[in-house]
Amino acid sequence: MRTRRTTVLGSALALLAVPVLAACSGDAEDDVRAAAEAFLTDWAAGDTAAAAGATTDPEMATALLEQTATDLPEATLTPELGRVAVEDGTATVDWTASWDLAAAPDWSYPATLRLQEAEEGWDVVAEPTLVHPELGEGQRLLLERVLPERAPITDAAGQPLFTPTEVVDIGVDPAQVTDLPALAEALSAATGIAAEEIVADVQAAPEGQFVPVITLRRPDFEAIRAQVFDLPGAVFPTDTRLLAPSARFASALLGRVGPATAEVLEETAEDGTPGYAAGDQLGLSGLQRAFQEQLTGTPGFTVTVVSTDEATGDAGREVDAVEPVPGEPLQTPLVRAVQTAADAAVATQQLPTHLVVVRPGTGEILAVSSNETAAAGNALTGRYPPGSSMKAITATALLATGTVAPQTPVACPGTFVVDGREFENADRFDLGTVPFTEAFAQSCNTTLMQLALQLPDDALATAAAAYGVGTDWQLPVDVFSGSVPADSTGTAKAADAIGQGRVLMSPAQLALVAAGVAGGTPVAPVEVVGAEPAGPLPAGPDAAVLESLRPMMREVVLSGTASALADRGEVFGKTGTAEYGSNTPPDAHGWFMGYQLGGPQGDLAFAVLVEGGQSSSVAVDVTDAFLGNLG
Repeated sequence: MRTRRTTVLGSALALLAVPVLAACSGDAEDDVRAAAEAFLTDWAAGDTAAAAGATTDPEMATALLEQTATDLPEATLTPELGRVAVEDGTATVDWTASWDLAAAPDWSYPATLRLQEAEEGWDVVAEPTLVHPELGEGQRLLLERVLPERAPITDAAGQPLFTPTEVVDIGVDPAQVTDLPALAEALSAATGIAAEEIVADVQAAPEGQFVPVITLRRPDFEAIRAQVFDLPGAVFPTDTRLLAPSARFASALLGRVGPATAEVLEETAEDGTPGYAAGDQLGLSGLQRAFQEQLTGTPGFTVTVVSTDEATGDAGREVDAVEPVPGEPLQTPLVRAVQTAADAAVATQQLPTHLVVVRPGTGEILAVSSNETAAAGNALTGRYPPGSSMKAITATALLATGTVAPQTPVACPGTFVVDGREFENADRFDLGTVPFTEAFAQSCNTTLMQLALQLPDDALATAAAAYGVGTDWQLPVDVFSGSVPADSTGTAKAADAIGQGRVLMSPAQLALVAAGVAGGTPVAPVEVVGAEPAGPLPAGPDAAVLESLRPMMREVVLSGTASALADRGEVFGKTGTAEYGSNTPPDAHGWFMGYQLGGPQGDLAFAVLVEGGQSSSVAVDVTDAFLGNLG
């Protein structure tokens, strides 16, 4: 499907110098060449008055050149002179017109200027052919840009994820409004857009301009049709947009397509990509924006000679065309069934919730999901304290240094004091002395803190780095790789051990850590199939460390804080409750990170975050819904 946009507004031609060519033999030829060169130089510089003044009919030439500036808006002309012929007071100059059309490929064609000898020098004959050899009296050029159909972003199976979808643009026609405050309140109640924002936009709009409020997919519009359809002043034009299966479908990664913004147009110009224009459907975020040129392709155009009198209905005569170059598809590792299951799972929560799924062994991102109340980008780039889900990394450090083994007896008191600061377990539970595996499964803060204080100050950072935490990932869509300080001591070191202190993690990176445990080697995130690696990887924890850690993470599900997942197959993980803010009692995020082996979609690693969830149990519930949705 091609989309066409007809040029309707013009601007002056930009300045571009014409190269001076060596003179031909003979004074007459030199004079003719100089006259033609002066005319074309002034025209290219946008000095219409000077150019027209060098012709046989300045009034006619002025109208002709001004019309051409309108027909070829924002275009710059580079003329190149060729052969000069003089005979009996007349002359011809061959030249090549090269137009930089700004938002279309360059356009060149051969043309000829006719000149007549005047009392002083030579004048260019004012006639339509001086602009284009096919142009006649009463005619002008019509430039139409042609965009190719946008290439698809596909899922892991190669199926397009974006398809043409009908949308309804809910907006206001100011001329039809009878009571603006009442209209704004009614639209706000139906759409969630603030009434004062609607009023301000309508009052600021130029007379007669459509004022957009919100764009909805057809089913979403039908759900509120009865509330808005008969409101005086509300109008509902329809359109077709390239949309993903749902509004939230991997939106943080895929991004969206829409009318080009000034920022996107500036970005494409700076990148040297082919010219795009306002109104073009371009990638506005995510992979759609990162791979703009590959997906959009290159515009083409047609040039038609039509009558200057629009009332004639002249269909015109095409004189030149450049075919658009289609873009190339982009394949992601997203698995539609996994993404759909994740979307349904996060939708069970009203609090902002994220779920990222990664393939162990490859790092392929299979799903990136956030519910409607969440800022979708935070699934990849959010910076949150991970709470006790950090204990998988802390346990890695303890096992790697030989500080403890899974069956080592450890103390789990209800509270623990470090440098005068008291830390405690949830509800101050006290297990007494238990095997390290049990303390880990029950998420005993005091145990992990006591043991971590025996480690070198950089041990937690080293263990985290073994899973790729802190790597500067080079990706088309950013992923925050986490941060674990290497210089914490005392209370800060104790807090870091349980994912508080200065430790920060994104849901995506925590899923990558889980994938490293599951697969045995650290993985880099993969957003595009066949792309260059996102970064160098460390050797990862020793195999013996992981062999000890995995049964501990399994025990979390079998008998510990994630026992609600015990019937979901072979699931391993670690829960986390991460306090933040200054409220008393403090607010807390709920986490679960882990993996499933041999499930309906193969081995999966994942991380769930419920912002402000207060307990890890809500994240476990979302994980349960996700695994259940997989079948």
